[in-house]
Amino acid sequence: MTIRELTHFIGGEHVAGTSGRFGDVFDPNTGEVQARVPLATPAEVEAVIANAEEAQKEWASWNPQKRVRVLMRFLQLAQDNVDELARLLSSEHGKTIPDAKGDIQRGLEVVEVALGAPHLLKGEYTESAGTGIDVYSMRQPLGVVAGITPFNFPAMIPLWKAAPALACGNAFVLKPSERDPSVPLRLAELFLEAGLPAGVFNVVNGDKEAVDVLLNDSRVKALGFVGSTPIAQYIYETAAKNGKRAQCFGGAKNHAIIMPDADLDQVADALVGAAYGSAGERCMALSVAVPVGEETADRLVAKLQERIADLRIGTSFDEKADFGPLVTAAARDRVHDYIAKGVEEGAELVVDGRGFVLEGHENGFFSGATLFDKVTTGMSIYREEIFGPVLTVVRARDYEDALRLPTEHEYGNGVAIFTRDGDTARDFANRVQVGMVGVNVPIPVPIAYYTFGGWKASGFGDLNQHGPDAFRFYTKTKTITQRWPSGVKEGDLEGAHVADTDHFVIPTMD
Repeated sequence: MTIRELTHFIGGEHVAGTSGRFGDVFDPNTGEVQARVPLATPAEVEAVIANAEEAQKEWASWNPQKRVRVLMRFLQLAQDNVDELARLLSSEHGKTIPDAKGDIQRGLEVVEVALGAPHLLKGEYTESAGTGIDVYSMRQPLGVVAGITPFNFPAMIPLWKAAPALACGNAFVLKPSERDPSVPLRLAELFLEAGLPAGVFNVVNGDKEAVDVLLNDSRVKALGFVGSTPIAQYIYETAAKNGKRAQCFGGAKNHAIIMPDADLDQVADALVGAAYGSAGERCMALSVAVPVGEETADRLVAKLQERIADLRIGTSFDEKADFGPLVTAAARDRVHDYIAKGVEEGAELVVDGRGFVLEGHENGFFSGATLFDKVTTGMSIYREEIFGPVLTVVRARDYEDALRLPTEHEYGNGVAIFTRDGDTARDFANRVQVGMVGVNVPIPVPIAYYTFGGWKASGFGDLNQHGPDAFRFYTKTKTITQRWPSGVKEGDLEGAHVADTDHFVIPTMD
């Protein structure tokens, strides 16, 4: 296999790295290295920021309609090239082609919402707030902003960050995951083709060295991050210390509460898709099933076993596969280590996915679906995010016991309840301490014109991703109080000191 040499994308051009440091990009289906990605030096990141700062001046001067016309052209180009983008994404990540297209589509939906920037950027106006005084506000771009995005959604999350940031008039620096950087680089090409001025959208590949420059350089005014909770907390705290805005999203442990009145066939189908789809490498994957009552639990586990036996695991290009490989060998080994911990801690291993091998792809990063029953809250497989095709069953005595589990867990990203009772569902949605709630919906990712964000250790910052919050995050509000005095003749102010005019520049609001 020929190993491709990847680049950065700076100032509208592909730029080779100069650090001499590289990360390996694997083909998860075969285990082979397919590309090398350069890891930027601090000097390279600083050059990217300088380029973006200069380019942002022109971009910010464009009116909102002109900016969104670029996004409209980008949207069309991305849709025209979706097959290419999906194959590129699948080849590096390992998710199936349909999953990859879903990844891209959910990102493009945020681009669609960003087309409403002329409306969303409107300020407020109050006439006659005081005698002869009008007050109005305007939203202005921050300048240079950055996104640090994860491997598991290499199209969706960059677009969630970049689309509203660009629509607001900012320049954007993307530091994607070094595990699957080719789709972000291709998106940069499409932005340029759509008419985005060179330097307004840049991609710099790297590791912690690159991240720390973005965190500490005063020219970067805001950062968005999605990844693990320890890194989310580090980025949030460092950004705050440096006076930057930050929205940082971390780990998850999403629960599904199954009430005795639920349709268990529908629940089992939903759980299999939500737990094992994309090999479980989703922050919104349902990894904990909480059946209420022993009878519900016994019936549910039996139905899950049946459906797991029918799952098809294949390469990311297998059109009939339910899910493909994990992204790296380290990711697969981490999942298998957690399965071993679960056994050691006394959970009942109903289905063991560690022995799965795909014929002809023995060196690929595959893991079969795993199911644990009778898991308790003290076990690491319950407390910690596994990020793989592992579903754990925690049996609850009653509704209150089930409600307590997601509410008291340190993570608070997503949760679902399956029931036919409206009162129960309404009570649950109101009381559960989790940021996103599904009622008979297994993965409650909000549509693009609402906002996405978890609570507790799943999210840091007071504004969420996409929706109206994104436009608040990527702009600063300026408020103007104005008065045009009447009856003042030319010459009345001759020789007056500025301080002498304060009484009519800023009068009382009586």
